[in-house]
Amino acid sequence: MTWQGTCYITPLIGALIADAYWGRYWTIACFSAIYFTGMVALTLSASVPGLKPAECIGSICPPATMAQQVVLFSGLYLIALGTGGIKPCVSSFGADQFDQTDPSERVRKASFFNWFYFSINIGAFVSSTLLVWVQENCGWELGFMIPTVFMGLATLSFFFGTPLYRFQRPRGSPITRACQVLVASYRKSNLKVLEEDQKVLFETTDKNSSVAAMRKIQHTDAIISEDDAKSGTIHDPWKLCTVTQVEEVKILLRLFPIWASGIVFSVLHSQIYTLFVQQGRSMKRTIVSFEIPPATLGMFDTASVLISVPIYDRLIVPFVRRFTGLPKGFTDLQRMGIGLLVSVLSLTVAAIVETMRLRLARDLDLVESGDTVPLTIFLQIPQYFLMGTAGVFFFVGRIQFFYEQSPESMRSLCSAWALLTTTLGNYLSSVIITVVAYLSGKDDGGWIPSDNINKGHLDYFFWLLVCLGCVNIPVFVFFSVKYTHKKV
Repeated sequence: MTWQGTCYITPLIGALIADAYWGRYWTIACFSAIYFTGMVALTLSASVPGLKPAECIGSICPPATMAQQVVLFSGLYLIALGTGGIKPCVSSFGADQFDQTDPSERVRKASFFNWFYFSINIGAFVSSTLLVWVQENCGWELGFMIPTVFMGLATLSFFFGTPLYRFQRPRGSPITRACQVLVASYRKSNLKVLEEDQKVLFETTDKNSSVAAMRKIQHTDAIISEDDAKSGTIHDPWKLCTVTQVEEVKILLRLFPIWASGIVFSVLHSQIYTLFVQQGRSMKRTIVSFEIPPATLGMFDTASVLISVPIYDRLIVPFVRRFTGLPKGFTDLQRMGIGLLVSVLSLTVAAIVETMRLRLARDLDLVESGDTVPLTIFLQIPQYFLMGTAGVFFFVGRIQFFYEQSPESMRSLCSAWALLTTTLGNYLSSVIITVVAYLSGKDDGGWIPSDNINKGHLDYFFWLLVCLGCVNIPVFVFFSVKYTHKKV
């Protein structure tokens, strides 16, 4: 959990470096090298005799040496650091390759986000099936070596495409500019401006804004006081900010409630790795003599993405486009809203399956023993499929929405900010489970017992999450309707 949380926090560091100093290209390049180094360290820790922990003798496993621990954890956290530069920049850098002013390229950019998410899930599907099989049957040495080689090839292929790329220059620290707006706003909190009096609003006279190569954003209140006017063209950015600078901060404030809705979505989505698995452990998991590990059903979440993306991009979008007239069919906010709804449907199915499982456990007197209920685990497939489909709508819509609506100088940072909801959602899910388990009791009659879930009411917990999602949807719709889109 700590390492996974780190992987979703480090993107804030990588995004800030990309937007302020290096640009997305060099950030991806440098952090990919760091990622590759981490993969090499993991491979060495699993293959080199001196760095590989000693074999277990029966149930006794010799403790790892300090050197072995250093190599292992260095590899893990180098990967976490490398992720921080890749995650927030790759999607934005890919979208930068399309010209927003060209109608045909604008349509292709909308399709790009779909296939970007599709590609990520191909990797997830291969790693959760083929690589797991290799690690279990051929050893961890080969299991780590294969992704290390492919990461090296991916980094090389990224460099080979350099002559074809379009580049966006870094535009200075977005955090500094946001702080300047807040300080200047506080200093002028007593000044007022009439809506029709545009002369007292400060903006550059050039085609672009005061931030190099960035388009100006339409009007908000950036008042020129008498002291500012006396100073002429020279101004202190901590006292006087342009209209575009002020609008950047207002955009962030408008994005906040949309961003917050993603935390609740992540709470629901995280159940595929936690309570869905616990539910599956208490169901029939055998086919003939083969036993299905309950965690492997997570592949159906990924499989649904691989099925849903082509259907959405090739069938649903052209069909919906006929009615909406939009190149991408739905607006990004509509798409996110559909994702929220489908995620609630997934938890509803999970609650119904759990109700069936508990009823059968009571009918067969399996409550006290905690034995597996003879209800096939394949009944869980619909809830996994629905959650994967929800991700196609919500996650892809969010990536595109934050890219298009965020200030041009903050696109990587806003992408990282959006990714942070995954970490916060996982943490909030843990908090909710802990609180519910404490209030309902961990022993008999509790919703989430620590050992025998046949004595619990996991179905009640799933219904609780359904209610949480149902509250989140109208709040999201309210702020979506009120949302003012960026105008450049």
